[in-house]
Amino acid sequence: MLIQSAVFYFFAIILVSSAVAMITVRNPVHAALFLVLAFFTSGALWIMLEAEFLGITLVLVYVGAVMVLFLFVVMMLDINIAKMRAGFAKYLPVGLIVGAVMAAEMVIILSKSNFEHAQVKPKPPDYSNTQELGELLFTEYVYPFEIAGVILLVAIIAAITLTMRKRTVSKHQKPHQQIHADKTKRVRLVDIEK
Repeated sequence: MLIQSAVFYFFAIILVSSAVAMITVRNPVHAALFLVLAFFTSGALWIMLEAEFLGITLVLVYVGAVMVLFLFVVMMLDINIAKMRAGFAKYLPVGLIVGAVMAAEMVIILSKSNFEHAQVKPKPPDYSNTQELGELLFTEYVYPFEIAGVILLVAIIAAITLTMRKRTVSKHQKPHQQIHADKTKRVRLVDIEK
């Protein structure tokens, strides 16, 4: 039990310090890399809690796909960091209030009184948390799962619509002109002198 506690505190310290570094560092690329570290350590914590599927999914989905996209966008865009930091002091009080409310909610939810009656039973050797997660997701929580999928689909469509720009230099086909074209105007025979 002592080794598990030491490993847990090791990963927890790395997770908290990388999260703090992510929001305090000035360079957006460094912030994204600290977020990658936070995802890795939180995935390790999930694996320690015997939720291997969730831990591996966190690493594969967030680190493998989302963070690569974040880094690509951050590196491709020319971000003016000084302009971004200009309004920091103006929004600081609101941010502190929101942070304090979130911290209070976490303390209330994670208080000892909520976990006093929890009985942790050892799992059988053939137990699969992936199977149990799938059964819960597609039986008891099927409607919230489908609603989340629809919301994500709407968000993807909205993002595509907001970023799509009409290009004036691109050429488009005009089918009505192609249909009504005269064959004598399409092909022209030219005699080439030998």
